[in-house]
Amino acid sequence: MPIYEYRCDSCGYQKEHLRKISDPQLTTCPECGKESYTKLLSAAGFQLKGNGWYATDFKGGSKPAAKADSTPPCQGGSGACTPCAAN
Repeated sequence: MPIYEYRCDSCGYQKEHLRKISDPQLTTCPECGKESYTKLLSAAGFQLKGNGWYATDFKGGSKPAAKADSTPPCQGGSGACTPCAAN
């Protein structure tokens, strides 16, 4: 669900709102009540929920340490590349 940033042109109140794309645009300022609350153009923001691929593959943690030149560049060990043929 996208996070949109809004600002009131009358009083300067500014806030982020978690809204569905299908939700109507907000126009009434929650601070002063005037109809001058407009959506700002800003960097895209979103919030991931649930237990999808991002939870296991991209959600924090550290990467495993790389092995010290024990695996040949082809990663297959089939003997087709020069380092494999030398073994």
